[in-house]
Amino acid sequence: MIKKKKFKPGTEIDNPIVFSSIAGQSEKINDQKNVIKSNLFIFWLILNFILIIISGRVFYLQVIKGNYYQKVAEENRIRTVEVKAPRGLIVDRGGEILASNIPSFDLVVVPSEMSENFPERKKVYSSIAREIELEEQMIESEIEKIDKKIRKKYIIKEGINYEKALVLTEKLQKIQGLYLEKTARRKYQDGEIFSSILGYTGKITEGELKQNSDYSLTDYIGKNGLEYVYEKELKGKNGQLRMEVDSNGEIKEELGISPPVSGDKIVLNIDAKIQRKAVEALKKVLEVNDDASGAAFVALDPRDGSVLALASLPGYDNNLFTEGINKKDYDNFFNNPQKPMLNRAVAGEYPPGSVYKPILASIGLEEEVINSNTILNCPGVISRGAWSFRDWKTHGVTDLNKAIAESCNVFFYAVGGGWGGIEGVGVNKMSKYSKYFGLGSLTGVDLPWESSGTVPSKDWKLQEIGDRWYIGDTYHMSIGQGFLLTTPLQMASAISAIANEGVLYEPRVVKKIVKPDGRESETSSKVIRENFISSENFRKVKEAMKETVLSGSGRNLSNMENQVAGKTGTAQFGGNDKTHAWFASFAPFDDPEIVTVVLVEAGGEGHDWAVPVTEQVLRTYFSEEEEEVDWQRIKNLVDSRG
Repeated sequence: MIKKKKFKPGTEIDNPIVFSSIAGQSEKINDQKNVIKSNLFIFWLILNFILIIISGRVFYLQVIKGNYYQKVAEENRIRTVEVKAPRGLIVDRGGEILASNIPSFDLVVVPSEMSENFPERKKVYSSIAREIELEEQMIESEIEKIDKKIRKKYIIKEGINYEKALVLTEKLQKIQGLYLEKTARRKYQDGEIFSSILGYTGKITEGELKQNSDYSLTDYIGKNGLEYVYEKELKGKNGQLRMEVDSNGEIKEELGISPPVSGDKIVLNIDAKIQRKAVEALKKVLEVNDDASGAAFVALDPRDGSVLALASLPGYDNNLFTEGINKKDYDNFFNNPQKPMLNRAVAGEYPPGSVYKPILASIGLEEEVINSNTILNCPGVISRGAWSFRDWKTHGVTDLNKAIAESCNVFFYAVGGGWGGIEGVGVNKMSKYSKYFGLGSLTGVDLPWESSGTVPSKDWKLQEIGDRWYIGDTYHMSIGQGFLLTTPLQMASAISAIANEGVLYEPRVVKKIVKPDGRESETSSKVIRENFISSENFRKVKEAMKETVLSGSGRNLSNMENQVAGKTGTAQFGGNDKTHAWFASFAPFDDPEIVTVVLVEAGGEGHDWAVPVTEQVLRTYFSEEEEEVDWQRIKNLVDSRG
């Protein structure tokens, strides 16, 4: 029996080839194990990396963005419908409703809820075009330009009446993304008569939305007049209706409503019957007077600055804007050369002509350039160097009363620039005191787009015209001409300061604001300035203005029961023979409670056209028996004078 030798380390190998094969296999196995270990390490590394990413994403979605996605999910499940708040009423001083609300509907679109298929959307546009009276192409262009990811609501058609809304409701039940939204459309009483005061509302624009973050694209906002100035008070607070919906947008359950809060009621100082009478009379003037291009009327209470009436013609019907104005009407309003959108009473700037003379008379008395005994012999024309300055007639011996009553230019040339032994106050003092009367600056009335007018001076002319001031400029300003420009409202405020003997008020259209719970807040006028002319001097000017009615250019008013004082004006403009017709008045003389200013733009003589309008308004205000005005007869008389 042969015994095998045991292998001992360090001894020689009997068969090196066999041993080498075994050793090679062992190394190969070890290499494979190392590769496996390396692959497992990489696998676990990748797996851990993926788990970290997933965990991070889960953390981001659930923790960091959890509230956001919960809100999105909630919005998909719960739909919130805005409940429009009724806009506040606007009423006149006696409670007559001038602006109210009537039920209406708007067709709105939520782009993100519409079908993603364009052909299907086109079918929708075609199916609703006839019902909302819009061309299919217009509907398509309006909706398709909006990003389809946007969840906001956009108005497609506003002012849909109840009957059409019933038809649309049935169609929209099968259409996603289009809804009828209940709203209220503004309704204005006698729109064209009160539009110069009330203004109008319209759909909010993107630009307006940026300035009013608490509004939505389906809201309406005040665009002009009191609707614009008192927007925050009139708007109210919208409510919300919450509903649970399924995946198809079908309503499953109403979850509750937070009721809207209506806007505040605005009570005006405006007297509706005075406003109507003024507009009625001015319309007749414009119908008969072929030269007249427009007209304005202002009535103030001189005791506190309350605006009793304010009219501008030609005007516009503000109801057209609330109904969704068409392009033709829009162009007619904003591109019309007669400027119906211009509020002539507050934004029209005109040379005041002779209605400025009571102001200059007050200045002359205060500066002691003249007194109640000053007499001047009017020759009908005066000369300074090579220049002549004419009057409209030769007045002869003239004192203050006669100068106001007959509107003597020469007398006021002397008061302003000096002549015939009268030194004259000069342009500097004329400018200073004119500003005391409120000319050349905003009155502060609670209406938009007011103009400030112009009170010229030596510095003003040098800066604006590039020329020095001449004596002729002073003479022209003395009779309300030249560079002097005022608004009808400014003149009414200035005449009020004469009537009340020294207080210049900030005119106020709104009397008070009434909250939905009944709480009231008064909006009384502020005193801008007082005691800038003595009461005694104002009384002298008032006596002279009374003489205008007793024996001068306003004597058509002399048969009224309540004594009226006033001043006519005929102001040249534009370097031609055309003139604006003015008349300013106050009554009753002993205790004035109403001041009126009438302007007939390019209308001719003040006593021809402005005085009869004033008579109509004052008779209505004092409830005196009205005398019918024969406007055609007036026109014939004017035409006969050439």
